[in-house]
Amino acid sequence: MKQRLLLISLMTSLLIACASSPKNPEGPSTQHGFSTALSGLQHLLLSPLQIAVGLLEGIASVPYYLSTSLNEINKGLIQAQAKINLDDTYESAYGKRLSEVPDSGNTGVFFSRMKHATEYFQKVLKQYGVSNSEQYILTSLEDQAGEYVLLAVVFRPTASIQVRDKQNGSSVRVFTTADRLFYEAFQQDANGRPLDTVIDWTGLPKSAISSQKAQAILMTLSANAVLNGKHSSTYWAAERRWLAGQVQQVVTEQEQSVKRKLGL
Repeated sequence: MKQRLLLISLMTSLLIACASSPKNPEGPSTQHGFSTALSGLQHLLLSPLQIAVGLLEGIASVPYYLSTSLNEINKGLIQAQAKINLDDTYESAYGKRLSEVPDSGNTGVFFSRMKHATEYFQKVLKQYGVSNSEQYILTSLEDQAGEYVLLAVVFRPTASIQVRDKQNGSSVRVFTTADRLFYEAFQQDANGRPLDTVIDWTGLPKSAISSQKAQAILMTLSANAVLNGKHSSTYWAAERRWLAGQVQQVVTEQEQSVKRKLGL
């Protein structure tokens, strides 16, 4: 509660400051593969206040951190009293202290599947002392074109699930942690009983989380969301819109919300 009050205070201060400050000009939108919705971010350097606000906003803030150096992000997280910072994530997930990591954030370790992302994420939680770390997973749902991804941080109390197919709503499927589709979020099981609790979520271009730096930031913000007791009640409505083809609208609405909170 103390940390959340501090971050809310920081957010208020940031918004007041930004009300009298000029906006940063947007740069070209293609250099780092960002979509139109996230254009201009390759030149964005966050202030300590904005880093703190991003921590409060959660994983939707990932793209906005990417042009700020790892060390500056880490300092900002420490100042914001984050329970887990980037140094913790690199050490727990990759076995490297931040002082050993190049400016790019790349130590040669990437994930392309949520199964592997979850394994790294659970290492971070376990290192912090979360006793049921294996029940927290990262999930993803791509759009049909494979350009965007709906990400979620989920609490799932079981390692085997029986659920209905998201596309036709009738076929019953059984998935375990070894299956790719286990790493999609499911509101209920095949019998209609509640299954996943969504902690945090966002919709992004896949390119925004393609680097190890972005993935480390994603895990850091995800872990803090878990430790701060965050919950989201808006994911399921967003997923229904996503499956109905409203992908760009979901991404744009999130982008506008985060930009507003960051004062951009």
